[in-house]
Amino acid sequence: MNDPRLARLAQILVRYSLKVKPDETVLIRSSELAKPLVLAVYREVLQAGGHPLPRIGFEEANEIFFREANDRQLREFPEIAMFEAKHIAAMVAIYAPMNLKGMSSVPPAKSVARARVLQPIQEVLTEKVRWVLCNFPTPALAQEAEMSLEEYERFVYGATNLDWASKRERMTRIARAFERARTARIVGQDTDLSLGIAGRKFIVAAGESNMPDGEIFTGPLEDQTEGHIYYEFPAIYGGREVLGVRLWFEGGKVVKAKAEKNERYLKTMIAADPGARILGELGIGCNEKIRRFTKDILFDEKIGGTVHLALGKSYPETRGQNKSAIHWDMIKDLRRQGEIYLDGKLVQKNGHFLI
Repeated sequence: MNDPRLARLAQILVRYSLKVKPDETVLIRSSELAKPLVLAVYREVLQAGGHPLPRIGFEEANEIFFREANDRQLREFPEIAMFEAKHIAAMVAIYAPMNLKGMSSVPPAKSVARARVLQPIQEVLTEKVRWVLCNFPTPALAQEAEMSLEEYERFVYGATNLDWASKRERMTRIARAFERARTARIVGQDTDLSLGIAGRKFIVAAGESNMPDGEIFTGPLEDQTEGHIYYEFPAIYGGREVLGVRLWFEGGKVVKAKAEKNERYLKTMIAADPGARILGELGIGCNEKIRRFTKDILFDEKIGGTVHLALGKSYPETRGQNKSAIHWDMIKDLRRQGEIYLDGKLVQKNGHFLI
């Protein structure tokens, strides 16, 4: 039996998020587990007059690559992938994992080295191509979120199948208030962090690139982050969880980092390159339909009443300048004893905006 929620999500992805036009080539990238959504998107692209280009991979191939590839293979630049990136108009990337821990045994140095090699392709895909990311509910994702598959499906479609145009209006008003400010200050549990934001663009994310969506974000000034922050939620990157992260900033850079679990991994990633010590993103979650942490950044960074700060690469559209091979989002919960100030004025308290 066809699930009408799938058809609705495919319609949102193709018609609203990507706005596919006749004769445009649309890459559909996923795994075999997402077949129902891949086919729904495939059909919708055809109905929009576009040319769907499915790319279905096997996640075990990544494990095999990092286990078997020698140094020459690890550093080989995939010219064909670059050619493809330059010749598509849009991309739907559907995340449908079978095993969330499949990459956890990969040495961090290997994943960082490969990320550096692939960085030019990622830049083309993120800067030259219209793209949207989404999840397809799989047992692995449901288990990680501590839900049954049926419950997780309701969670996913409840957060995605929304009236995104009306949500954009509210978030735009908030974004403009942030753009008028010179500094933002985040206060919460073991946290007092100030960021320079003067002249930076706040992007309203209302379903065009991520699904679900619901955030505003910018690239803070690279040399003006001061203070300290504690993250209640696990910081997850490359399939690894780092618990109890505490970071201290001076002059825009991390000068001290601690964690209750996997501290060595945290410090390895921060040392990946000079830009990895600098914040590339400040994001404010605005999706009230997402209320619980699921260990999935696509959802977690949108939780209404939270902020997320990413170490590493900034997004050029925000006027951010930071360059790095990593972009590691970490989420701070402000729904209890949390505050955000703009130029010293309280604008959010306990997760609720006052503007």
